[in-house]
Amino acid sequence: MSGSNLEHGLFLAPYHDVQESPTIALRRDLEIVEWADRLGFAEAWFGEHHSTGWETICSPELMIAAAAERTQRIRLGTGVVSMPYHNPLMVANRILQLDHMTMGRVMFGMGPGLLPTDAEMIGVDIRSLREKLTEVAEIIVPLLRGEEVTHRTSWYDLQRARTHLRPYTQPHPEIAVASAITPSGGMLAGRHGFGMLCVAATEAAGFDVLDENWRIANQVAAERGHTMDPRRLRLVVPMHVAATREKAREDVREGLARWVQYFDRVAPAGMRGMAGGDPVDILVGAGRAVIGTPDDAIAMIERLQAKQGDFGVLLLQAHNWAEWEETKKSYELYARFVMPHFAGTNRNRQESYGQLSANIDRLEGERQAGADAAFSAWQRIRRKGEEAGEADGESV
Repeated sequence: MSGSNLEHGLFLAPYHDVQESPTIALRRDLEIVEWADRLGFAEAWFGEHHSTGWETICSPELMIAAAAERTQRIRLGTGVVSMPYHNPLMVANRILQLDHMTMGRVMFGMGPGLLPTDAEMIGVDIRSLREKLTEVAEIIVPLLRGEEVTHRTSWYDLQRARTHLRPYTQPHPEIAVASAITPSGGMLAGRHGFGMLCVAATEAAGFDVLDENWRIANQVAAERGHTMDPRRLRLVVPMHVAATREKAREDVREGLARWVQYFDRVAPAGMRGMAGGDPVDILVGAGRAVIGTPDDAIAMIERLQAKQGDFGVLLLQAHNWAEWEETKKSYELYARFVMPHFAGTNRNRQESYGQLSANIDRLEGERQAGADAAFSAWQRIRRKGEEAGEADGESV
């Protein structure tokens, strides 16, 4: 596997400022996925949250159903379903229905649940979330295969349970598990052969353990006789791209400040060091985000590759820092300049242009020599004609 296999997608938590219309925000989430599909992005993932006011998608399945009808080829995933809040049979039924509705474009991402305020509202012990995810991981694959499952835990009881539909995708839709900083995501992925969604890839603590969590996943997988596929490893990065760094900074200044303020409340550890300075300088300087040009985006991805090694998909975090048209332009610039860089799309064209540049003087000399020869030949023909005309005149 090499960098040319890298795919690109979106990760929509989403982040919607509490001052703006939620109706318009949700419509634009769908529109940006439609735009990404037209630009050639491979994937889009929708989150699940139920509190805090900003991350307003409570059902990623609903978003996938709507996005599927607007798009042609982009794959659509739950990023992620908070499994301790649901009965696993109900989740499996919804995923398999989407598998049929999208004709195989759905991906199933699951996690323990990120926001403690979500768990508190429904009386789920926050300390039990990872344990519950581990329990449900044991039976989610047979459920998604359409098999019969009997399984009892402290929070659900399945008695000869099976989904109504069998999967459209064989043997089942792709499964990924959220991974942030702790090794639990890597351990779970390795144990069951799941993909990984590294949602904190550029945060200081998340970046530091990128390769370690992947190593853990591979070690656990090897102990069970299978191998991890780096194509199913996805890294999430916040980026805003513009023609110049100055333009990028101008685009995001107000929206970024509000986003940082939100994160300072919901994840204060993730915003340490942000007080008292320009958030653009701090985020970019720490390598936590790209706010710059396509070249800056390329440099960030290469930095991640140097740390992680090969991975399958770079997911742009849909942060809504900029106004609508600037946001769309950012994705367009990424598709125009960053995606072809890693795909090697322009390699032949660039080599051809390079050969032209390297040989232009020689080729121009040969072309001019050919032109000069043509003029000389014409002059010879012309002189012969004139001489023949003079000879005819003398004979008369």
